[in-house]
Amino acid sequence: MDLLDILTDKGLRREPPTREEALAVLATTDDQLLDVVAAAGRVRRQWFGRRVKLNYLVNLKSGLCPEDCSYCSQRLGSKAEILKYTWLKPDQAAEAAAAGVAGGAKRVCLVASGRGPTDRDIDRVADTIAAIKDADENVEVCACLGLLSDNQAERLKAAGADAYNHNLNTSESTYGDITTTHTYADRVDTVTKAHGAGLSACSGLIAGMGESDEDLVDVVFALRELDPDSVPVNFLIPFEGTPLAEEWNLTPQRCLRILAMVRFVCPDIEVRIAGGREVHLRSMQPLGLHIANSIFLGDYLTSEGQAGQADLEMIKDAGFEVEGAEQTTLPRHRAHTTAGSGGCGGHQEEGACGTGGGCGTGCGAVCGGHGEAPEAIEPADAGASDAGDEARTDLVRVRRRGAGTELAPNA
Repeated sequence: MDLLDILTDKGLRREPPTREEALAVLATTDDQLLDVVAAAGRVRRQWFGRRVKLNYLVNLKSGLCPEDCSYCSQRLGSKAEILKYTWLKPDQAAEAAAAGVAGGAKRVCLVASGRGPTDRDIDRVADTIAAIKDADENVEVCACLGLLSDNQAERLKAAGADAYNHNLNTSESTYGDITTTHTYADRVDTVTKAHGAGLSACSGLIAGMGESDEDLVDVVFALRELDPDSVPVNFLIPFEGTPLAEEWNLTPQRCLRILAMVRFVCPDIEVRIAGGREVHLRSMQPLGLHIANSIFLGDYLTSEGQAGQADLEMIKDAGFEVEGAEQTTLPRHRAHTTAGSGGCGGHQEEGACGTGGGCGTGCGAVCGGHGEAPEAIEPADAGASDAGDEARTDLVRVRRRGAGTELAPNA
């Protein structure tokens, strides 16, 4: 039985691939790429139709972070010429959020640099959530504030937060190579705290930091075990002034294979194309929509994305539709019975594989061996994917508009 047939069949049944099958996706050739996208697209459409969820970032506090994450332009010692400012006031943040909502964003992601929030910071964010929800009670709010201490997730939930984002970023075995000021276990603990408080967990990865295929598969299977409702896939933006400024390891084809692997491992989870899509997918962004069901609209935290209107036109031209506030993002078997439009929360479908309705702890061990062994796939020739491809460093632009500036956002 062909590998892609096996992966499609498993995805339609919410079963994960084996590690070997996931690695085989990353080893496919450029000649096989459209077949890989088509197979992942069948799984995406099964659980999410042709809807695309729009998310909008608001950087509440930019730069001056004490952590040393090598990939981050806001890190300790960063020489990147980014915007630096302290906490936005609630009305400023709400005004920034409104621009994204007006552009079609269903979720607003409130992000602040730093190791983690103080209790006073939680109060600030609570006031900001209130200001945003006063303007539009239907908008989803996701907080991303770093490592959480005890009871902080509960306080965010009580303040009206719907979700909490904290990415694993890379595999446990290589985490110490990119960050020394906190651990992989610290990140897992924060995602677990968010889950425990009833927040929808959002946790993803960064590709392109020099990791191996094995590292990518490791982190995606680790994410599956944590059972997040959404998995953002970031592609490294190599900012000048950071330790990873020279790490240009991605091609559009490589990015699509990574997205497809994530979709096969997490078939019924919101897969979001996050930072770096304009830099690395470039003109192949529409193909990414056939795999992922969620993107960020407009700019990112410290870099500029393509114009929000261009995003909307891309979605329409590719034959997709923007997900409305009245629509539930997650498939019914994953959606909490009392959740709002985001469909976030506890997954309790009777008979579901594992504890997470198809993406739960221990599910890989239970389901991973089903199906016939795939036919061997000839690995891609080293460098074949890179033929004619050059890094587009001209596409890396520092954000100079939107939150924290006097210029209008591009949502």
